[in-house]
Amino acid sequence: MTERTQAERPGVGPAAQRGVEPEARPGVEPEAGPAAAGVPALPGSAPRLPGPGPGPGPQEGRGLVRGVLRWTAGVAVCALVASGTAYGITRADRTDLPGLATLSDGRWDYPELVRPPLPAGSPGPLAAANRTGTHYADLRALLLPAPEGATPDPAPRGAGGWQTTKDFLAPYTGADNRRELGQTLTDYGLRHIAARGWTTPDGTRTRIELLQFDSAVVADDLLNDHLVRAAEPAYLVRGADHDELDVTFPAKAQMGGEVTLVPYAEMKPYGAEQVRQAYLAAGDTVAIITQARKGGADAVPFRQTVTLQTELLT
Repeated sequence: MTERTQAERPGVGPAAQRGVEPEARPGVEPEAGPAAAGVPALPGSAPRLPGPGPGPGPQEGRGLVRGVLRWTAGVAVCALVASGTAYGITRADRTDLPGLATLSDGRWDYPELVRPPLPAGSPGPLAAANRTGTHYADLRALLLPAPEGATPDPAPRGAGGWQTTKDFLAPYTGADNRRELGQTLTDYGLRHIAARGWTTPDGTRTRIELLQFDSAVVADDLLNDHLVRAAEPAYLVRGADHDELDVTFPAKAQMGGEVTLVPYAEMKPYGAEQVRQAYLAAGDTVAIITQARKGGADAVPFRQTVTLQTELLT
């Protein structure tokens, strides 16, 4: 039999013999083989298709988790610091904040004032039911406490912490003057004298004396008729013409008509120190507040001291 011609060989045609790819038929896409995908096929294996890149390994995954934890911790710390700072600012005093500090106006830092409790059923000294104006609380507990930083004077030497009449009269000059004033206190029925004093770092010496009598009428009369006049030779040794009412003292601090307040300021020329003095009558008690300082006694702490002592007595 004759051999088949090339045209009759199965799978081999002219185009294949020339190495030319067969033409693509319309509507039919060429089959994607290994060569088309760009991935060489291994002998005896199915063609591999391209897929997603390799994922993170175990070491990289742990590093990512640590980074997220660090970032979260940093945010939490910042939030805590911001909250603490905001709370600190809201709780701080204005004078404690840099840039917001207010210059001192000269007032002293007194502790919080607390009136002593009254005996059960006892009215206050200015109550309508208290016609004699009696202070039923312990007079020693009604003394204004010393301000912060002050050096207290020694306690009175009298029995029970009361000041003796002799010690009270000691600053007054002249034996005759002391004798006359002492007799006046006896005639007016002096009951007790409570006293306290201190010296502040600026050199201001403060003395507060509370004299208790039988009624508000007696206390008011004694203040106006005797105590103010008797003090002139005691503290104002240059003469009465240098003794003038402190017209700069605020009227609102005089507590209306329930309290008699007479503030004085020694006028120039005074000696080595200036004296400021206030007399006030509240109920059955007369308070004498004296401040002296070399070169001049400041008005602000004097008014502050008088006002606070008045509040305790009312």
